[in-house]
Amino acid sequence: MPFPNEAELLAKVPTQLYIGGEWVDGENEPFAVLDPATGEELARVANATPAQGKAALDAAVEVKDEWARTTPRHRAELLRKAFDRVIELRDEFALLMTIEMGKPLPEAQGEVTYGAEFIRWFAEQAPRIIGRYGSTPEGNARMLVSKQPVGPCFLITPWNFPLAMATRKIAPALAAGNTCVVKPASLTPLTTLYFVKILEEVGVPKGVVNLVTTRDTAGVSDVIMEDDRLRKVSFTGSTPVGVNLMKKAAEKVLRTSMELGGNAPFVVFEDADLDKAVDGVILAKFRNIGQACTAANRVFVQKSVADEFAKRVAARVADFKMGRGTEDGVVIGPLVEAKAVEKVAEMVEDAKSKGADVVIGGNKGAGEGYFYEATVLNNVGLESQVVKEEIFGPVLPIIPFETEEEAVELANASEYGLMSYVFTENFSRGQRMMDRIEAGMMGLNVGVLSNAAAPFGGVKMSGVGKEGSFEGIEEYMYTKYTAVPDPYSDQ
Repeated sequence: MPFPNEAELLAKVPTQLYIGGEWVDGENEPFAVLDPATGEELARVANATPAQGKAALDAAVEVKDEWARTTPRHRAELLRKAFDRVIELRDEFALLMTIEMGKPLPEAQGEVTYGAEFIRWFAEQAPRIIGRYGSTPEGNARMLVSKQPVGPCFLITPWNFPLAMATRKIAPALAAGNTCVVKPASLTPLTTLYFVKILEEVGVPKGVVNLVTTRDTAGVSDVIMEDDRLRKVSFTGSTPVGVNLMKKAAEKVLRTSMELGGNAPFVVFEDADLDKAVDGVILAKFRNIGQACTAANRVFVQKSVADEFAKRVAARVADFKMGRGTEDGVVIGPLVEAKAVEKVAEMVEDAKSKGADVVIGGNKGAGEGYFYEATVLNNVGLESQVVKEEIFGPVLPIIPFETEEEAVELANASEYGLMSYVFTENFSRGQRMMDRIEAGMMGLNVGVLSNAAAPFGGVKMSGVGKEGSFEGIEEYMYTKYTAVPDPYSDQ
């Protein structure tokens, strides 16, 4: 099958709102979606008003009871059909992500596999929703414990993984028997629009999934979250926005799942296999052009091997090709927008002013698009922005340390606790790091660990709740206890 033509693909992608099973125009002026590699317009997408956000919730509420009563097997089969269709359209989804978000095409193809796995995983979990039945300790009654769908959900997805973040929320919501309103990021809405079209094609009933794209994020979100009929909000994005959403959720006592910012430590001990560590940090730092909450953000290397590690990483980075993600061999695509480039440049200059050495890179890309070179900094000061803040760009700061105790202190010196990485050939040390580093996830001698079957989520200011795994569907259900008479009480 030939690889899809960009113009023909874009012509297949809906650009309207999806409310109650109908594709409708937005009531505000449509907004442009741009190719970050060129700055050129790809499409103009419907711009919802708050009233249309409410209409989307109305549609979800109208069919919530009917959808909740469907059999788990029926929901599972619909999701399985969606999985098969996404895999069938793998090349189209990959190209769409590359041109609207910028990631290299091989990485986009990897995201199709990863994102589709959430559909398959939760299709398999739907028939496995179980409760329990048993006697009270006193023997005077029986306890019937069941799992119930939590109710209409508001799912807010980010721009950096436009397929996987949508499937990671929509699939468990549907598998558990919930209806939903989805709001993708305005920077990269096309992939999610195309996925919702697939859900429509495979037979997901009208009103079960609704989608609103908008530039009035606050207005649309507020009208949905202030509605007494909403029962859950799931958000992936920055910590400040997540904190604001949690405050609003508290007013209505909504169930929340929050996957927020990260500042992942990547710790390399002197006993590590440096080749493995270099391979790991290349994956952990430069995948998605560094635009991932799981990205290695602070690279702590034991002083005796820090310079050698920096040299080896720089040698690898020197071979990176920068360009539009559709070009062969590209490793570093564009950042998502112009202000992202400015922020990364500011952070690098700040690190340099505080004594960091630029081993390689350190410059904006020339010409069109939103490019910044893959950059390695060594001897980075602890007060630098690149240490204190999430970089979200292709910049790898190396900070030397002396002892294991210092490594733990440095790794934990952040309000965030999403992802962490440790490289050591000493298994006992690795076990100690598992216990002592404050993060919801750890890669021990591996640089990529996300998997649909594994629980994804952080601690501290990195959020609450888990996505994926068995825990992921629990986030979309509540536990109900029913007392029934003891069957022997009348004997």
